[in-house]
Amino acid sequence: MSYFPMFMDMTDLKVLVVGGGAIATEKLEKLVDFTKEITVIATELSVESDRLIKEHSLTCYQRIYKSGDIQGFDVVIVATDTVELHKSIYEEARPYRILVNSVDNTDYCDFIFPSYVQKGDLTIAFSTGGASPAFAKQIRRHFEKIIPESVGEFLSKMKRLRKEIPKGKARMKQFDEMVERYFKENFR
Repeated sequence: MSYFPMFMDMTDLKVLVVGGGAIATEKLEKLVDFTKEITVIATELSVESDRLIKEHSLTCYQRIYKSGDIQGFDVVIVATDTVELHKSIYEEARPYRILVNSVDNTDYCDFIFPSYVQKGDLTIAFSTGGASPAFAKQIRRHFEKIIPESVGEFLSKMKRLRKEIPKGKARMKQFDEMVERYFKENFR
């Protein structure tokens, strides 16, 4: 099955991460780029998870997950090695329409985490629909190398100009020319 590629403003969404090991750390590393409204529930925390929690002032409860813990959350990430827990949290979330990502278990997922490149306002996501995370990672690495570091600065300039220059065909033409020039100068 293919997943619909959607970019979502997560600034005010409340996210629950269940688990504190290496996989939970990978998810936290991605999530903190987009929101700080994250709570972690885990019996044990990896050194890296603990560092991310402290560094980003995330909420953490060092205990087992209890039924009802998902209340008040918009998104739940289950990053444990207990399939039964993945299933029970997914089923618990259904009536509340809470989005669930069950790591390495697409049967209990509403969405998957793509591999992505982020430079300033540019975010490019890669997904194989769960078929090969290794392939998604390699194609991400390829694009990381070819996208210039200056793209963030360029997009900030474009954002500012969109507010300053009145809409219309002249603006569209000017922007097309600016982008074309940027590509000629930076993608050789």
